[in-house]
Amino acid sequence: MSGCDCDSVCDTAPDPRYRRALWIALVLNALMFGVELSASFAAQSVSLLADAVDFLGDAGNYSVALFVLGMAPLWRSRTALWKGWLMVGYGVFVLGKSAWQWSAGVVPEPAIMGWVSLLALAVNVGVAALLYAHRQGDAQARSVWLCSRNDALGNLAVLGAAAGVWATAHGWPDIAVALVLAGLALSSGSSVIRHAQRELRA
Repeated sequence: MSGCDCDSVCDTAPDPRYRRALWIALVLNALMFGVELSASFAAQSVSLLADAVDFLGDAGNYSVALFVLGMAPLWRSRTALWKGWLMVGYGVFVLGKSAWQWSAGVVPEPAIMGWVSLLALAVNVGVAALLYAHRQGDAQARSVWLCSRNDALGNLAVLGAAAGVWATAHGWPDIAVALVLAGLALSSGSSVIRHAQRELRA
């Protein structure tokens, strides 16, 4: 189609494989949010709670990604920008929760942390594998891929926290991992924001 600009719908036909991958990711993340939220309260683990909130955020991200999949590039970039700020906000939330957990002196239950983290890792590795082929798309697709990659890395970190809590009988490994997850969210959110801003300027 001639005369295409950023507000047109040119070249926005969604890849059916990508749409299917997003739907699978959405369902799995929504389910894991419920599982990890319940487990975080049972284990009194801030790193599990952080991971649960991340699952919820990712479910929302996949919903948004599906909604804008067929829209013009301008709107996809704007949505990615919003998602980047959401990731930054999540990182700030985890920092605050970690500070509270430290002041309360809570020691979480490592067995629950470990088993739930293994389940979450299996889910996130599967989702990341589904989305791997689409990681080099626009800012919207990149933000989806980064969320999936961060989740798998986060689950490995929570497993390490569970081992640390078990070995030390102290809550600091749980808090340390929560801080790492917060830093990862802040870094990835900043990356998505910069990518989206470049697209919007172009």
